[in-house]
Amino acid sequence: MKLSHPNAGVIPPVPTILDSAGKFDRDGMKLLIDSLIAKGVHGLFFLGTAGEFTLFTAEQREEIAELCLEYTNGRLPAWIGTGSNTAPETLRLSRHAAEHGATGIVIMNPYYYKLNGDALFAHYAAVLEAVDVPLMLYNFPAMTGQDLTPAFVARLAAHYPNVLGIKDTVDQLSHIRQMIMQVKAVSPDFSVFCGFDEYLLPTLAAGGDGAIAASANFAPQLMLGVYDSFKQGDLAGVLSFQQRLIEIPALYAIDDPFIASIKEAVRLSGVPVSTFSLASPGIWSAEHEEKLKLIFSRAGIAQG
Repeated sequence: MKLSHPNAGVIPPVPTILDSAGKFDRDGMKLLIDSLIAKGVHGLFFLGTAGEFTLFTAEQREEIAELCLEYTNGRLPAWIGTGSNTAPETLRLSRHAAEHGATGIVIMNPYYYKLNGDALFAHYAAVLEAVDVPLMLYNFPAMTGQDLTPAFVARLAAHYPNVLGIKDTVDQLSHIRQMIMQVKAVSPDFSVFCGFDEYLLPTLAAGGDGAIAASANFAPQLMLGVYDSFKQGDLAGVLSFQQRLIEIPALYAIDDPFIASIKEAVRLSGVPVSTFSLASPGIWSAEHEEKLKLIFSRAGIAQG
């Protein structure tokens, strides 16, 4: 359906496709991009957690970003993750993404040395004042060890109008609700996306804007079903899709870390791409496969 807001809807955090040697698989990446566009998602987010961004050099991240932006070629909004532990690298990657036509950049806060509020504000300000491109924040405290609080985000958004939104990957609905209430009070067009699949419905109900969650890579019809049904006022449709969507979180517990599970789910959904992961290079066992197939069955996801 047509979006009522320019930065809203269902956006997959796209896995980076690698060959069996761990090298960037350009053809596989193109295949996945085409598949996602054909399935009707509202945008693409490259080089996030699912994209294994922490495991690539700056040069590799630039190579991946260039291919993804060039191949997407304006068919959908394309966001590039440019966050790093260092301000110079974050700025370098952000400039590169802007120069190559990214819709915007997505920046996770530094995740080793924790910055106090003023230092963290300065970290983002350095990018915002140097690069003229929309910025989306990425809050994943389970990974970074530091929460981007609603008060901090509101302060940043009030000061910099090109801070357009946040991917709030927090397993706490009250956090998402406060993010919506506090930040939209100072920046009404600010977009709040949940990062957990099953939180899409309550996020929308609280006044949020959508989801940037991994199941949009292998079962976008579920989140698109929730989103479209909600916008159309179709309560029965919302509940039907939501009841299927709540089966998804078990998938992320099949393997640790969960990146291989996402890639195997993409493969099982019918997109024939390599499932090699730098984050979890172990063996995908028959037991793992059976668990994945069971989740697909319970969620009503067709196997390709």
